[in-house]
Amino acid sequence: MHKVIRQMSQLRLQAPQGAALLRSGEASRSTAISPVSPPALQSKSLHTAASAGMLCAKWNKYNYGPRKWLEYNKTVHPPQETDEEPRKAYVCHMRNNIKYSPDKMWYIAAFVRGISVDEALKQLNFVLKKGATDVKETILEAQQMAVERHNVEYKSNLWIAESFVGKGRVFKGVRRHARGRFGKVEYKHCHYFVRLEEGEPPQHYYQEPQTPEQQYESWMEQMRSRKIINSL
Repeated sequence: MHKVIRQMSQLRLQAPQGAALLRSGEASRSTAISPVSPPALQSKSLHTAASAGMLCAKWNKYNYGPRKWLEYNKTVHPPQETDEEPRKAYVCHMRNNIKYSPDKMWYIAAFVRGISVDEALKQLNFVLKKGATDVKETILEAQQMAVERHNVEYKSNLWIAESFVGKGRVFKGVRRHARGRFGKVEYKHCHYFVRLEEGEPPQHYYQEPQTPEQQYESWMEQMRSRKIINSL
C-alpha cells in the first residue's frame, strides 16, 4: 500500500514538469542548465575585500568627494601694482577615495610637506608604504597641470606648500571567527590634497628653531604675563 501511495505522489510531481516541458522546451532547458548561484553571491549586503571596487562604484555613486579644493584653481586675482612683488603661481590638486587609512596616509603627507617637488619625488621612491604611490602620482599630476594650465615655466621650480589628508568613505563588513562568532571590520578610504607653489621652498617651513637663550626669554615673558585668578 505504501509503495502505491509513493508511486502516485511521484507521478503527481512529474506531471506538471512534463506539461511545462511541452509548453516551452527551450525555456525549461535554459533554466535547467543555468547553475544555482551560491548564497555568497546572492547576499550583496555584506562587504568583502574582493568586491571592494564593485561596491565602491554602486554604493552612493552620487558622492563625488570634496570639490571645493579644486575651485581654488579658478580664483581670479586683481591686477598688481608696478612696485608690488610678483605673485607666485600655484596649483591645487587632489585624489579622492584612496583605498588606504587616513591615519596611515597622514605620515606620508607630512613627510613631503615643505620641500621641493624633485626632492619629494626622490624621497617617495624609498618609502615602503602603499600610500606613497598615490601621493607620488598626485604630485606628478599637479606638476603637469602647473606647466600646462598655469603658465609655470620650469616644472622643477615648484615646492609643496600644503599636503594634508581627509577622511573618505568607510564601508562596514563582517569578519567571521570561530565558534560561530563574528566581528565588525571597517574598510577605510581617504582623500589626499596637495598645493604646489612656484619658487624655492622656505628654509624653515615650520617655526624657526630657537636658541636656549631665546627659549628662556620666551618662557620668562610667558611667566610674567600670567593672570592670577581672584587677585587685585
